[in-house]
Amino acid sequence: MSPSALPSSTRPNIVFVMSDDHAAHAISAYGSRVNSTPHMDRLAEEGARLDAMYCTNSICTPSRASILTGTYSHINGAATLYTEFDHRVPTVSEALQSAGYATALFGKWHLGHSPSALPRGFDSWRILPGQGEYWDPRFLTPDGEEQYEGYVTDLLTDMALEWIDEERAQRPSAPFCLMLHHKAPHRPWIPHPRHAERYPVGSIPEPETLLEDLSTRSKAVQGARMSIADDLTRTDVKEDMPAELRAEDRREDRARWNYQRYLRDYLQTVQAVDDSVGRVLDHLEQLGIAEDTLVVYTSDQGFFLGDHGLFDKRLMYDESLQMPMLVRWPAEVPAGSRVTSMLRNVDVAATLLDVAGIDPEQAMPDQQGRSFRPLLRGEEIEGWPRAVYYRYWEHDDPEHHAPAHYGIRTEEFAYIDYYGAGLGAPGASDRIFEREHELYDLRTDPGELHNVAGDPAYAAIREDLAAQLAQMQAEVGDHPYTGPGSWHPDWNHDAASARDADAETRPTGD
Repeated sequence: MSPSALPSSTRPNIVFVMSDDHAAHAISAYGSRVNSTPHMDRLAEEGARLDAMYCTNSICTPSRASILTGTYSHINGAATLYTEFDHRVPTVSEALQSAGYATALFGKWHLGHSPSALPRGFDSWRILPGQGEYWDPRFLTPDGEEQYEGYVTDLLTDMALEWIDEERAQRPSAPFCLMLHHKAPHRPWIPHPRHAERYPVGSIPEPETLLEDLSTRSKAVQGARMSIADDLTRTDVKEDMPAELRAEDRREDRARWNYQRYLRDYLQTVQAVDDSVGRVLDHLEQLGIAEDTLVVYTSDQGFFLGDHGLFDKRLMYDESLQMPMLVRWPAEVPAGSRVTSMLRNVDVAATLLDVAGIDPEQAMPDQQGRSFRPLLRGEEIEGWPRAVYYRYWEHDDPEHHAPAHYGIRTEEFAYIDYYGAGLGAPGASDRIFEREHELYDLRTDPGELHNVAGDPAYAAIREDLAAQLAQMQAEVGDHPYTGPGSWHPDWNHDAASARDADAETRPTGD
């Protein structure tokens, strides 16, 4: 029996909620010290918390392309904000739509606005141009541009719930897949006034590494412009810094002052997303379809919340690398369960298709992931990978100056190769770095504080990890760095320059 002919009772509805830049350690279900997210916690209590879900390229556009296609950046082309998503690569939405699912997308897209770049495989969609606005946002639709009054997180939730109701009225027997993609908590972190009293300045616990000395890390990382003390702007913190804090010898005080204002706004924008999750869960309950609906909450990557003295993402440290993922499906996923196996964002598409009764390899032959559905049931999967491959391509971008690097994250070690200059965005400074490496022993140093790449005691481990990295790179079909100016041979760079002619694709960093 083909997937489209399967009865709807065997194919659950899918609600995929994705925020932007939401760190797992800003969710109380993950043990947050800084905020409370009761509705997200409900997902964990009634379903599964995934403890080792990793992105393969920690930046918005690439991660979204990998989630939709189940492919690494070098396959889908969206390796940076300056290279174009290859719209010939099949997406999970197209496969679900072809199998009889009603499909919709509301919110952040960030994969281009040209006619060929607009969403495919969706019966209904409204997307934010570029990053979109927090208040009174404009939307692109199949019929042109529309503008709505209100707060973007609430508006997107309204659209999503209205669509569910309309689909249930028009096609009550058809399963649906709804993708609700929030802008929040992306920079510049503009909260709704209803949360203005939450997390006041001075009340937010500081991370232990807020004032960390980065001198043992690579020079490339030391040169990145993501410092809490020095790189947040007035737009970020919403007020003028006292003049006395600008003195060089007041850097620690400056970091603390910026941190409180940054986290206040960041956490308040998260609170609206948590409200949205609660509304979605309540609505499914009211419709009587919660039991047969798979609900996923995730973010496109992690985020630094003052950890290592940083904000933003990009770097292959756990705060940036780990994606939160909470999954509730009462019909199959045990309540209160935990999945500790190492997972990747490229595994998401295969898992959604598996849940829908669709063969991922047949529906999306390019996809490179594996379904982790059995893990959600509490089963083991023989031969499941115990390491993940990561590559950040956007070398020395004009704002953050983050270095290009690739690496391997195992259960015990993190090994990173900062491989040099020349892969960056048009107009980047082309600063030349020595090739550098970092190695962290996660058994004794889970916070990734002590780089032991140069320690002779770790020479054999480093050699083994370098060999594993090369093997994994070959297995996924990626090409190692071969020198300044090198790109993946299959990419179309003329299309890349056209895509980002729209300056809205990269305000405030990404």
